[in-house]
Amino acid sequence: MMRQYELVERVQRYKPDVNEALLNKAYVYAMQKHGHQTRASGDPYFSHPLEVAAILTDMHLDEATIAVALLHDTIEDTSATRSEIDELFGDDIGSLVEGLTKLRKLDLVSKKAAQAENLRKLLLAISQDVRVLLVKLADRLHNMRTLDHVPVHKRLRIAEETMEIYAPLAGRMGMQDMREELEELAFRYINPEAFRTVTERLADLFERNRGVIGEIESSLAELFEKNAIKATVKSRQKKPWSVFKKMETKALSFEQLSDIFGFRVVVDTVEDCYRALGAIHSTWSMVPGRFKDYISTPKQNDYRSIHTTIVGPSRQRVELQIRTHEMETVAEYGVAAHTLYKDFGSKTKDGGHKISKDTNAYAWLRRTIEALSEGDNPEEFLENTKLELFQDQVFCFTPKGRLIALPRGATPIDFAYAVHTDVGDTCVGAKVNGRIMPLMTELKNGDEVDIIRSKAQVPPAAWESVVVTGKARSAIRRATRNAVRKQYSGLGARILERAFERAGKPWNKESLKPVLHRLARKDVDDVLAAVGRGELTSQDVVHAVFPDYKDERVTQNPKAREEGWFNLRNAAGMLFQIPGRSSRRKSRQSKETVPAGENGALPIRGVSGDLPVRFAPEGAVPGDRIVGILQPGSGITIYPIQSPSLTAFDDQPERWIDVRWDIDEHMKERFPARLSVTAINEPGSLAEIAQMIASNDANIHMLSMARTAPDFTEMIFDLEVWDLKHLNRLISQLKEAPCVSEVRRVNG
Repeated sequence: MMRQYELVERVQRYKPDVNEALLNKAYVYAMQKHGHQTRASGDPYFSHPLEVAAILTDMHLDEATIAVALLHDTIEDTSATRSEIDELFGDDIGSLVEGLTKLRKLDLVSKKAAQAENLRKLLLAISQDVRVLLVKLADRLHNMRTLDHVPVHKRLRIAEETMEIYAPLAGRMGMQDMREELEELAFRYINPEAFRTVTERLADLFERNRGVIGEIESSLAELFEKNAIKATVKSRQKKPWSVFKKMETKALSFEQLSDIFGFRVVVDTVEDCYRALGAIHSTWSMVPGRFKDYISTPKQNDYRSIHTTIVGPSRQRVELQIRTHEMETVAEYGVAAHTLYKDFGSKTKDGGHKISKDTNAYAWLRRTIEALSEGDNPEEFLENTKLELFQDQVFCFTPKGRLIALPRGATPIDFAYAVHTDVGDTCVGAKVNGRIMPLMTELKNGDEVDIIRSKAQVPPAAWESVVVTGKARSAIRRATRNAVRKQYSGLGARILERAFERAGKPWNKESLKPVLHRLARKDVDDVLAAVGRGELTSQDVVHAVFPDYKDERVTQNPKAREEGWFNLRNAAGMLFQIPGRSSRRKSRQSKETVPAGENGALPIRGVSGDLPVRFAPEGAVPGDRIVGILQPGSGITIYPIQSPSLTAFDDQPERWIDVRWDIDEHMKERFPARLSVTAINEPGSLAEIAQMIASNDANIHMLSMARTAPDFTEMIFDLEVWDLKHLNRLISQLKEAPCVSEVRRVNG
């Protein structure tokens, strides 16, 4: 185990004016607090925070960060408290240590929710001071290096969490070396067989290509010497996880990979980067489409470099990265490298350097923190954060030249939400490079995107399956929920308006405010939506506002009750109409249909709207007289008026909603219907019936055998047809078929 003086000496090598007193005090305090605690390996527990501190000294971090590394488990695993650490080490260090402390008590349903809440806490702490992330990643790295000592049943979970969250998070913050080691260690436990195979193949390939690698390095060195460019050339080999991921995602064999070896050219200045590039391209041919300039357009994690691929000295493809020494440091250590450059940050009370929040690495983090404030549930937050972490990037521009970084595979919808949530919510179209393109178009590097907007737009729920950014997905879900809530609120307001009118009482939304506590709702809109969803009855609301009210009509005259409901149904100008029981019976006995434009009913197109609407099992088709039954908490179910199933709702008049068809001729949509067909039991009968249904442009959704006898078979067909005329024409033709004895429509 590293001694106290050895830790101080490690920091002194890169920071001669180190605050030795701070490091000594943190070392002694952590050792005393952890006392006789041991790790799974049997080693003293204090060896872990000490190794975490050692990892951070390799990154040349300040003594305040090293002190936090020594203390990072004290609040969580010992008797130490935040106030005690504040008193001994100051508020800044106390805040950092608390940011690294997991949530102790979580009243959550799932492990995924607990994981999400801990990630939320960590990201919020990182947004205040990125040194929290540096210590957390070093902590995870040491835990992964010693994962063999953890019980077998925990290893896979820890490795998967590392691969899904911590390695990509390191990458997002530009810490490429840290990311690669975390991925390699996690890969070893997630897929040991693949790890072993890829590692062996890479070692064998390196031995076979050792001479070629040396030849390319020599050729590049000679070229730079000839052009008076001071440069260092280093070869590099892809890591096992990177190789395996490319083979898996692109369905390539190991032999098909052409970029396992690459070369890094490190020069003194930005000007030398472009001089080196010119010399290389003047000597060897460039592979088209394989040039990227991340110096003029840095990546979101502050990464800067020139990437190019050439047909090299031995006629093989050679990948090259050209960068300065400073870019090399940032590429290796990411945000940690900024502590080495004083212009990147400001001094803190503890003598450390706080990294500026103007760096690109913070841009992604700020967007993620914005998502936290939108109120998504923990599982949604975790899913959206992973979406952001895993994606590579493309860079697009607004018409005014603003640069927008997006995950690869992003669409104009993602672009719109990246500009602003309001822009995404009102997006109806997009111009990409001056041409109107579909909103599902995959954007490419350098595209200029102009969003076409309309205030009347509400984002369709289907967009959620198209977008790739967490921000867009969260916003679409939120807009969909708000749209459904708004429709339920509108329905509830209409129901209450009529209920208060029926009771002879004045209706005003404001009258609900004083009785919210009685209805167990937080605001008026909640009450309206609950009534619309069927979770609250209108009578409950009337009684809450007017506790002494009694419906004398209902209690004294049952016949008047029925006629009252019937008259209410015939009142003009209502958006939602509730038929009386007697009227429903009459309607079911009548074959008369209601015109599509019947005044005052709720328009129904199908099941694709925002308000949850579905059809009863027997289905309904345009032309049928239909009625809606409000299902508490799950929307409206549509029944044909002649359905026997409706008798189950005769004593629940408030659940009845008059609805009408509202068919858009430009949107072809089929509707469900159920037929019972009794056919002669002989070979070929089913094929003949199915052929007749197909030739009539109907679709069989499901088929079941209801009853089979020696001579006849009854089959139940769930079909999809255009309208009632289409269905009746099909029934007529089926009746004429020689193999068919009887055809009838099933209505419940």
